[in-house]
Amino acid sequence: MKQVLLVCPEAPYPVLGGGAQRIASLIEYFAARGCAVDLLTFVPCQAPAEFVREVLYVPLPANGRSLGSRVLRNAGRLVRGVPPLIDRLAGFDAIVRAVLGSRRYDVAVLEHFWVAPYVDVFRCYAERVWCDLHNIESRFFRTMAAASGPGAAWALRRFGRLNEKLEAELLPKFDGCLVCSEEDARLVRGARVVVYPNTIGWHERTEREKGQTLVFSGNMEYHPNQQAVRWFHGSIWPKLRSRFPGLRWRLVGMNPDAVRPVVCGDSRIELTGAVEDALREIGQAQLAVVPLLAGSGTRIKILEAWAAGTAVVSTTLGAEGLPGCLRIADGAEAFERAVVELLGDPAERRRLEEAGRTAYEARYHRKAGWAVLDEEGPGRNF
Repeated sequence: MKQVLLVCPEAPYPVLGGGAQRIASLIEYFAARGCAVDLLTFVPCQAPAEFVREVLYVPLPANGRSLGSRVLRNAGRLVRGVPPLIDRLAGFDAIVRAVLGSRRYDVAVLEHFWVAPYVDVFRCYAERVWCDLHNIESRFFRTMAAASGPGAAWALRRFGRLNEKLEAELLPKFDGCLVCSEEDARLVRGARVVVYPNTIGWHERTEREKGQTLVFSGNMEYHPNQQAVRWFHGSIWPKLRSRFPGLRWRLVGMNPDAVRPVVCGDSRIELTGAVEDALREIGQAQLAVVPLLAGSGTRIKILEAWAAGTAVVSTTLGAEGLPGCLRIADGAEAFERAVVELLGDPAERRRLEEAGRTAYEARYHRKAGWAVLDEEGPGRNF
């Protein structure tokens, strides 16, 4: 029986958010191939026994969450030249070694670039060590800078340059790197790269009655999602609200308080918080809007809309790495126009719904993605 270790700076279970979706897909892949899977996590996690043999825990000290605490931490990181999450997860080498003891693995997969500096540590415990790049961090910070004000933009660009330097230094040390898309693959230099697309579980096609509703889904605490909500609310929603008196906008996902101050006071905007069945909520909307201005990787929210049979309007950056089964619009006027046109054109909405569902069925559910891992990824020859 092959022994596999996944190193997780965020909890894969419960499966909430895009990062957890991607990690869970790998855990379940290895379990389905008959491997014994252990997790080493930096946050508490209750993993299903059917997939995970053992959870090993390296506790992170609590950080202050106030604005002042965050500003001071990031100022120190800028001075020391260390990216934020690399810094947050650094310095646990001795604890990791103590937790792992004499264990040995055929493969270790380090989830996120944030733990890539531990590559040499895990070489001592695994025959092969891979990195699963949920984002290309240098690009993530650069897109954040482009969507931010001058002061924040300077700091974000510096963090982008620091990540780029570390990517060039650390990624060639891995046996391979998983990335979400061909676009991300082109940004990785000097390392073996395999495109393992983001996927979600299999969902049967379900026809749902659709109300006059727009939906935006995701973890509202994720900064690119907050930026998207602010931009859509300030630059696009007022005109749509005026033009369509019955139109509602639902924000579906955990941590709603992160955007509540932006949207409060409007009875036609609903914050659902975490929901039991995200696809059901998304599937009841006429359109899913993805007004992202920053980020990297590919968007689980689009895959969920495709699986749910809901047409999507996205910015170019929001749709990056995914096929053109959606309407792309950049800038407030173009985005508003795309939404207006699709709300008034049921036939075109239906065409996009079918195209998105076809893409999901062909490539973006778990088992379709697993074929890539069998052929080229860390599970090859298992």
